[in-house]
Amino acid sequence: MLKIAALVLLCAVCINADCGTLQRLKVKSQWSSAFGQGTDREAFGTALWKAIFAQAPVARDLFKRVGGDDVNSSGFKAHSMRVLSSLDQCISLLDDVATLDAQLVHLNGQHVSRHIPSNYFNVMGEALMQVVPAQLGRCFDRDAWTDCFAVIAEGIKA
Repeated sequence: MLKIAALVLLCAVCINADCGTLQRLKVKSQWSSAFGQGTDREAFGTALWKAIFAQAPVARDLFKRVGGDDVNSSGFKAHSMRVLSSLDQCISLLDDVATLDAQLVHLNGQHVSRHIPSNYFNVMGEALMQVVPAQLGRCFDRDAWTDCFAVIAEGIKA
């Protein structure tokens, strides 16, 4: 079963060929600038979750166990950092397809076991398209981000 999942993920990566080597490196570089360090990451996370919940208020229900009703609570901030750490790993692995695929299989299992509907990956993608350019300004490459985030999202949804 794991081999089949890995094959499906590999196909998803191949289908998303628009996220080529240059785009992957650009997204990695832009992510590093946008995500920042230390408390900047907490602020980034708060902005991202506010954007997610503004688009899909009912998504808060998925985060009741971690205090999703208050994005400033310590429980939710801790959850936010776990999610963003996973996204950080995936973006860091964009140029290491085999390891990225293994990480996506792992994240898929976590999301399936928590019954996270696949439409919320689109919501997160849209939120990223708001928050990342707010950090970067004119340097943001929407096409690269759209294509490369699709690789990550499709891999987790698979």
